[in-house]
Amino acid sequence: MQKTIKALQAENYLTKPEIDAHLDGVEYIIMAAPTTRDNPNTPIHFTIFLNTTDALPPEIQQAILEKFADQYKITNIYDVFSQIDAVAFAETNLDSVMPMHLFKDETKKELEHTMMHILDFEADAEGFGEVKAGSTGWSYSYDN
Repeated sequence: MQKTIKALQAENYLTKPEIDAHLDGVEYIIMAAPTTRDNPNTPIHFTIFLNTTDALPPEIQQAILEKFADQYKITNIYDVFSQIDAVAFAETNLDSVMPMHLFKDETKKELEHTMMHILDFEADAEGFGEVKAGSTGWSYSYDN
């Protein structure tokens, strides 16, 4: 049985030049949403968008995942997707632009996007009470 989560509505999608300008200085974006799976041990769906198209060896991907797990106190990580893929950006009713992993070929053809290295997984984390209560959120980290 899956939970029903109300999705955020995209009001506008950024064009490729707008995406490029938007990502200037961005190191990564971390997104957390309630899982759509009925699994109380892992209530959060995390997506980390690394602002790179560099091919990362598996051991580097694992080290990056471990860094985020340590930094955000993420536990019980499973079902990890880690590769370069398409990302679009949508304006919503929230203040910052929402990243969207485009995993369907037809959506990649419809929306302007960029390529980023994506780490996507299910997990639990101590400091994400709002997400566990049903909210979705994301945060941008900028280069120093």
